[in-house]
Amino acid sequence: MPRSVNHVASRRRRKKIMKLAKGYWGARSKVYTIAKHHVEKALLHAYRDRKRKKREFRSLWIVRINAAARENGTTYSRLMGALHKKGIEINRKILASLAVENPKAFSDIVSFAMN
Repeated sequence: MPRSVNHVASRRRRKKIMKLAKGYWGARSKVYTIAKHHVEKALLHAYRDRKRKKREFRSLWIVRINAAARENGTTYSRLMGALHKKGIEINRKILASLAVENPKAFSDIVSFAMN
């Protein structure tokens, strides 16, 4: 009896990888085995960097808040401690956007927290 090979499934598998590799340079988008390696690597980076992105944004917000706090005569750690002591529940993302877009409102928050 002849050997049965599921060409439909294997073709679909290869097409899926080649579709993901579209736009890659050279053999990375043309040769299946090379494309498969680079697609796996790209998906690995994408998974890792979705988590890393959150860390990087948080550190960016902290840098912005610290710079604005120093303009108002305090530091980041003192400001955050004063906010927590006063019971002001405002997150770093909002504080950073206030520091950049509305410095007057940020300085009002700082003066309220520090008094």
